[in-house]
Amino acid sequence: MGTQKNEKDQQPDGQQARALILWHSYLTGDISQLDSMTRIVRRLFKKLPSDPRCLVCNAPFHGPGSVFVSMLGFRSGRSSLNPTLCNRCEIMVKQYQVGAEVPLTLLFADVRGSTALAERVGASEFHRLINRFYTTSTEILIQTHALIEKMIGDEVAGMYVPGIAGPEHARVGVEAAQALLKATGHSDPGGPWIRVGVGVHTGVAYVGAVGSSERVSDITVLGDVANITARLASNAGAGEILVSEETCREIGYELVNCEERLLELKGRSQPVAARVIRA
Repeated sequence: MGTQKNEKDQQPDGQQARALILWHSYLTGDISQLDSMTRIVRRLFKKLPSDPRCLVCNAPFHGPGSVFVSMLGFRSGRSSLNPTLCNRCEIMVKQYQVGAEVPLTLLFADVRGSTALAERVGASEFHRLINRFYTTSTEILIQTHALIEKMIGDEVAGMYVPGIAGPEHARVGVEAAQALLKATGHSDPGGPWIRVGVGVHTGVAYVGAVGSSERVSDITVLGDVANITARLASNAGAGEILVSEETCREIGYELVNCEERLLELKGRSQPVAARVIRA
């Protein structure tokens, strides 16, 4: 009886189950499991004036449309994951502590030689450069419809999920990495204003809430895909993008002529194959 009770307690309740369905749809773009009321609301929001609006639920951010949405009880702000989205879904995910395993492409970008750079230029100038790096990279991630997973120290990480970035999320992730290297000056004759290496990898990972619904909670990506992407980024030289073979297969034939590199990654028994794209 005790075992049966524990198993029952672990089953999601109605609200949690609904939150899980909405989150899975948010990440994948699959609306087949959404209830009819949610679909009706989204269609209604799409008819409201005016743009800009949430890319997922169509709720307007400004104007009379946003006032109407608030009157219906759908109060929300901009998402911390990407300001082109509203924050209703992430609030729900944190409240019910749900997550889902979904296909995605991850992009991790690291500043190369940040310790030596900080020592050489001093604290104030280092802050200015890192802040410029954050601003530049997040603008690119936002424009390419990434979910910004984190900004820690000298690293930026973005998730490209099919529900937001589209079915060609692997191609979008690689193109975003190329845009990031260009924006940081790696293709300029005078060289980059900050040295960056990037890793891009595609696979299935868990995306959801970690922490406590009553205390500190965050949305993150977990699993082997995240670990491999982080290792690719740390092994990329300045001005390099290391693209995993899994991402290459998703994109197609276009990267076959790029240099192949076999990487011995910490914690993995087998080497990981990657293609090298340079600025």
